[in-house]
Amino acid sequence: MKKIAVVILNWNGAKLLEQFLPSIMAYSDKANVYVADNASTDNSIAFIKQQFPSITIIQNDANYGFANGYNSALQQVEEEYYALVNSDIEVTENWLNPILSIFDSESTIAIIQPKILDYKNKEYFEYAGAAGGFIDKYGYPYCRGRLFGTIEKDNGQYNDELEIFWASGACFFIRKEIYRKLNGFDGDFFAHQEEIDLCWRAFNLGYKAKYTSKSVVYHVGGATLNESNPKKTLLNFRNSLLMLTKNLPENKLFLILFARLLLDGVAGIQFILKGKFSHCWAIVKAHFYFFLLINKTLKKRNAPQLENYYRSNSIVYKYFVKSGTVFE
Repeated sequence: MKKIAVVILNWNGAKLLEQFLPSIMAYSDKANVYVADNASTDNSIAFIKQQFPSITIIQNDANYGFANGYNSALQQVEEEYYALVNSDIEVTENWLNPILSIFDSESTIAIIQPKILDYKNKEYFEYAGAAGGFIDKYGYPYCRGRLFGTIEKDNGQYNDELEIFWASGACFFIRKEIYRKLNGFDGDFFAHQEEIDLCWRAFNLGYKAKYTSKSVVYHVGGATLNESNPKKTLLNFRNSLLMLTKNLPENKLFLILFARLLLDGVAGIQFILKGKFSHCWAIVKAHFYFFLLINKTLKKRNAPQLENYYRSNSIVYKYFVKSGTVFE
């Protein structure tokens, strides 16, 4: 029996499946491949059945987003390891071998991320994950190979394996046992930052995440919801606050949440100055929805919140004030 399940979440992504499923099928002989479909209305299902009949299709009865889309589908997937792969990912030969080797030999590793490069410019890292993720004291996520809008060229500087704080949901490997112990992604997030929240909850329970450069994938990025969409701004700002509320240590919770709300206000002003009024309004709505959910979210603080979650005191200060554009 194969140990790993490659599970691709799809919603009206027939064109992406046509483009990227061939590499998945060519290089994933050690895995069983699934497509979890969020009630697509295009010809996705017909295309898979006709072109790739060996793929198992799991049909959700509605568009549950990234979080609950996977939560629903993975109830039916029993392989030991999950590979959650975006539909806009091109994989490479032997991409699964390093992952299987780590899972089989390092029992403390619960989550793994490969090297994620840009499909459109393959010499550079991709925004969503790059060479492994960390967060700063205030919960701002950043990656080796990407700080805010600055993307590094892949010159082999991150050709290593090391523990990271979070792995990108674009190509996210996790042990089934841990995924289920954590009750999967938080469905209230719908999409964006749910993988960081899941990694943080795993960290709080003593599990580890790891990056390996021996596995390489290429990601288009923004194929479902691009940066210009205010909905993406809303989800990112709201979910960041929800994640902090769930996972911050008790003695840091109020002050850091207060600081983040103020910094969100600064971001809103910047959007106004750039003429991006819809994005400023998205931040206002994000705060509104956050306060609607805050009591429910506080009840999810059901694990010890560990102090040593962050690597940098303030990546915002380093990047915008000190002009530090490379991971250190």
